[in-house]
Amino acid sequence: MKRIVSRKIERDKKMESMHRRLLQRELRRIITHTESPKSLLLHIVFDFKSCQKQCLSELLGTYLLVLVGSASIILVSLVPSFSPLEALSLVALAFAGVVGILVILIGKYSGTIINPALTFAAALGKLLKRNLIIPYLSSQIIGGLLAGLTLRVLFGRIDASASLGSTKLASGINPILGIMFEVIGTFILASSLLIASTKIKSASYQALFVGTTLFILVLIIGPLTGASFNPARSLGPALASGYLENLYVYFVGPISGALLAGILFRVIKDEDDRPKGHLFLYVERSL
Repeated sequence: MKRIVSRKIERDKKMESMHRRLLQRELRRIITHTESPKSLLLHIVFDFKSCQKQCLSELLGTYLLVLVGSASIILVSLVPSFSPLEALSLVALAFAGVVGILVILIGKYSGTIINPALTFAAALGKLLKRNLIIPYLSSQIIGGLLAGLTLRVLFGRIDASASLGSTKLASGINPILGIMFEVIGTFILASSLLIASTKIKSASYQALFVGTTLFILVLIIGPLTGASFNPARSLGPALASGYLENLYVYFVGPISGALLAGILFRVIKDEDDRPKGHLFLYVERSL
């Protein structure tokens, strides 16, 4: 009996020693192939080196969206002959047109998310890898800020009332209502983007579908909240102009709406169904 116990103890010690050696070997391998803990963190979380094209596309796309869309608001405000409906239609067409063109031009590189809120929706819908979330968010926010600075340079002296195209709540719309409208609008926009990425193969049809959705949403919700649906779109002009009133509405609303859309999309999506669309297909294959 003592021999059996002794053998068992000896065997356990050997197993423990073997596990320790394996662990030490794995640690040595990690340290050998990693320059520093900082570079390891960058590789796991940020991984900018492997998404340079994607990040540049998101930065440029967000920049153009915020610049052109906000510039359209400034320009129509300088033409008093436009009726409110005409001005609103031109602004909606500017935003929708830019999104549609960008989907066609840079969709193959980054998916044309160009919106921090929609980045969360795409990630929750399993259409964007987790290690791309922070690079995308950073690129989109930088793009929005650069657009705000450009607007200030171009229109700072002549923009009297539009605050460089900043999003504003209409008279009679309190922040709670504003958040609700932004949640609804962003939910619909995010859903259209997720549907287009998985159900529509042609980039042209994707652009038409998402662009039309945005156009209609701006026509309906624009007179109420400015129809942001995009934190980067609101942040850039707001900081550049100094108009920070109710800015939180355009963070809480869009992010909440996008999260709801991403969660719902993930729930109803068949686990075995893989995205076949062009818009986000590159994301599934990257890295």
